[in-house]
Amino acid sequence: MPLHLGPFVRWRSGLVLTWICLFSSGFAFIGGEHAATVTHPLPAAFSDLLPHFLLEPDDVYIVKNKPVTLTCRSTPATQIYFKCNGEWVHQDQHLIERDVDPATGLPVMQVKIDISRQQVEKIFGLEDYWCQCVAWSTTGTQKSQKAFVRIAYLRKNFEEEPLGKEVALDQEVLLRCHPPEGVPPAEVEWQRNEELIDLKTDPNFFITVDHNLIIKQARLADTGNYTCVAKNIVARRKSSSATVIVYVHGGWSEWSKWSPCGADCTMWRSRECTQPTPSTGGKDCQGLDLQSLNCTSEQCPQTASGAEDVALYVGIVAVALCLTLLLIVLVLVYRRKKEGLDADVADSSILTTGFQPMGIKPTKPGVWAPHRAAHSKNSHLLTIQPDLTTTTTSYQGTLRSRHEVTGKFSVSNGPLLEPLPNGSHTLHNGKLPSNPNDFMNSLSSQMYFKTLPRDNVNTSYGTFNFLGGRLTLPNTGISLLIPPEAIPRGKIYEIYLTIQKKEDMRLPLAGCQTLLSPVVSCGPPGVVLTRPVILSMDHCSDACLENWAIRLKKQSYEGTWEDVLHLGEEVASEPYYCQLEAETCQVYTEQLGRFALVGESLSMAAAKRLKLLLFAPAYCSTLEYNIRVYYMDDTQDLLKEVMQMERQLGGRLIDEPHILLFKDSYHNLRLSIHDMPQAYWRSKLLTGYQEIPFYHIWSGSQRTLHCTFTLERQSLSTCDLTCTLCVWQVEGEGQRFTLDFNISKDIRPLDSDFLLMDNCTPALAGPSAFQIPYLIRQKICSSLDTPCPNGADWRLLAQRLKLDRHMSFFASKASPTSVILDLWETQHFHSGNLNQLAAVMAEIGKQEAMIFLVSDGEC
Repeated sequence: MPLHLGPFVRWRSGLVLTWICLFSSGFAFIGGEHAATVTHPLPAAFSDLLPHFLLEPDDVYIVKNKPVTLTCRSTPATQIYFKCNGEWVHQDQHLIERDVDPATGLPVMQVKIDISRQQVEKIFGLEDYWCQCVAWSTTGTQKSQKAFVRIAYLRKNFEEEPLGKEVALDQEVLLRCHPPEGVPPAEVEWQRNEELIDLKTDPNFFITVDHNLIIKQARLADTGNYTCVAKNIVARRKSSSATVIVYVHGGWSEWSKWSPCGADCTMWRSRECTQPTPSTGGKDCQGLDLQSLNCTSEQCPQTASGAEDVALYVGIVAVALCLTLLLIVLVLVYRRKKEGLDADVADSSILTTGFQPMGIKPTKPGVWAPHRAAHSKNSHLLTIQPDLTTTTTSYQGTLRSRHEVTGKFSVSNGPLLEPLPNGSHTLHNGKLPSNPNDFMNSLSSQMYFKTLPRDNVNTSYGTFNFLGGRLTLPNTGISLLIPPEAIPRGKIYEIYLTIQKKEDMRLPLAGCQTLLSPVVSCGPPGVVLTRPVILSMDHCSDACLENWAIRLKKQSYEGTWEDVLHLGEEVASEPYYCQLEAETCQVYTEQLGRFALVGESLSMAAAKRLKLLLFAPAYCSTLEYNIRVYYMDDTQDLLKEVMQMERQLGGRLIDEPHILLFKDSYHNLRLSIHDMPQAYWRSKLLTGYQEIPFYHIWSGSQRTLHCTFTLERQSLSTCDLTCTLCVWQVEGEGQRFTLDFNISKDIRPLDSDFLLMDNCTPALAGPSAFQIPYLIRQKICSSLDTPCPNGADWRLLAQRLKLDRHMSFFASKASPTSVILDLWETQHFHSGNLNQLAAVMAEIGKQEAMIFLVSDGEC
């Protein structure tokens, strides 16, 4: 059957004939690209049909980093191609399937393409990314509908959260909720006491089009905690709970019957406030609940009393007076004995506290010391506790010798713990082994130390009792604070703190997750703690929680990693809590174990802090000169590791460390060197730059990534090197660093030693581990734990110390003040100023909580 070209042939017949010839030979050209071969020519009866679509591409969302697939199917079609954002997709990216419709004999063609997140992000913010397919037949072409490809996300913070209310019975209640921004828009559901509200089964609830919850008529059963839940294909977010209390005003029952006429010629009747009984703050019934009425003369009985009744009443009164006098005598005797007993108890409690004099506190810059000038500001507010080293029941001293303590303080040998075969413990006085390996070997032989690495450089250990203490890994930013009373009285624990090598600890990271902190172990696991200890460590996130979902992971006994805390969704009753600061985090935990901080980016704005270090040989006797550039997570433990590695390699730091924000944009990191004097130096790099894959950096599993630039000088007499190092993330912002130095004369003040200034003692036990003396700490807690109507209590202390973000966590503890002071100790171990804390107490108006400072001669 001949082709019907109509007027189109008459308009430009030569062009049309050429087009027909191309199709008859089985090929087509699109945009200069060679198209697929036509393997199923159209039957003659259907050669004049335009293609129509059996399946058109639909709108899709990219979740995390998984690519999406667009599908198009048409008949009769000889060719199908996708066009995205006005540009043809290359033929190699099409997956083509061909078939024949058995009913009509027409050829059916199906084409699929994959769209990655990187492709969408290239035009992110400019317009929506769209694709459509174009189908050809011998008669003409047809275009499908446009399918839009969008990156799905759900922000963390609700734009409006529900607020708690107190409402009367049968009153209407409105709880507002505006979910977080998201693509696709979040769906909203409501929960009451963690259970989903079903609108079909309970018509008293209604959800408006703008996601607000309405309780039409409040019932007593509607009292509870209401939570707004937003979810889309990416995530599920829960708002803070709003407590709704439905109160009922009391109602009177019907009056009871009149009572029989009494001896006083009066009869009574009563009613009760029980219909309904007031509840959840409702008002009591208004009015009298008892009524009286005089009886008639006929109903009133004789009330005259004889002489026998008078004698009876006199006897009863006499007995009552005797009993009262006896009770008064007993109370006076008891109170005198109790006063004497209290004095004895107070004295003995002081003698058994087991605290050292403040003279053991090392005098460091920025750290409070007892020997300060008499005119120091607020010096009268704090005191030194008495020297009670003669107490035999106390635990004192540090675990390792402290050279900086004053001569007044003599370190006694602390008790050590040895496990017995029956599981009990014995105490003995002795010294720690002189060789740390002996101690580590003994620990490794115990069941709970099987996984403890024998790395003495990155491990600290000590023996602690109820007085608490502190373990520190110098130059790593990692420490463990054991507050007083965290270990039960009568118990003594051997506790360790160590860093796990990341290459040995493969955390299961998926999607956009990345390791944000070192992997830290403290143990032994399973020890009983009566209050939380605080684990401090660095992190490398940008600390913007709107861009992150950060979780605290803990390794279980079986070796699997579990999420034990989601930052921003903490529950005060849980055994874990985390305070995230700009570069560090403090983890409250009631269980020892292995921990790590893992983040999942919620948007491309999420960024990790990278630290860039530049090293070169300290001495160079050849024409080649190497510059090593390290890029690693900005945590002190990795900095320490690189410093130690470069010392072994004989390297020196040639510039100060630099910070680079590395975003979750899936783009690689590029480095290049420019602006070298060509007459004296040349680069031996064959390409213009070096590139580090995105996932090598983002995963955080490789500790010390680096690249080397090999330069060559023209002569051995050339020693001056001037160049520019450029570091940038592809299609992102970058940084330029100018280097200008002499490779033979190291006259710069920068050296690896200047970064390793933490010379703190790895293990401190008892009072020497804390800034605040124990007796003063107890005084502060007893003064501030009790709530004050004007707010001059622990809440004001948290506000003055800028810790008011964690009020709910503090309030959940038996002593909120004690937890606040623990956090202050953790943050200010090196720079804590007791005078500053005393000034805060003075601002609160709690001077009575402080004990006056006395001089050494008066102690």
